[in-house]
Amino acid sequence: QVQLVESGGGLVQAGGSLRLSCVGSGRTLRTYTMGWFRQAPGKEREFVAAISRRSGSTYYTDSVKGRFTISRDNAKNTLYLQMNSLKPEDTAVYYCAADEFISTITARTGYDYWGQGTQVTVSS
Repeated sequence: QVQLVESGGGLVQAGGSLRLSCVGSGRTLRTYTMGWFRQAPGKEREFVAAISRRSGSTYYTDSVKGRFTISRDNAKNTLYLQMNSLKPEDTAVYYCAADEFISTITARTGYDYWGQGTQVTVSS
C-alpha cells in the first residue's frame, strides 16, 4: 500500500512560481510511474505531467509544456512539480498519483494511488 501526501500549494500572482511536493510512504516509489493531475471547480480531473518508473521519461499536457517541470528524488521518495509562469487558468487542486504497472500514462483511471490534493490559486 502506498500513501501520498502533497504540499506546496498556495496563492500566487500570475507569472509567479510554486513547487509542489508529493511524499510517499508505505513502499519505495522508485518502481512506480508517478503523475500530477489537477481539477478545477466544475471540471474533470485532468492530466498535467508524469514521469516513468524505468527511464525517467517525462510527459506533459500541452498547456504546461515549457512552464512546468516534473522530477523525482527516489532517495527521498518524493515527487516534485516545479511550476513557473503561472496563469490564472492553472488554478486547481493538484493531485499526485502513482501506479506500478500503468499502461496509459496520461489516463486518470490507470493510477491506483492518490494523494489528498493541494490547492493552487493564481490571481490575475
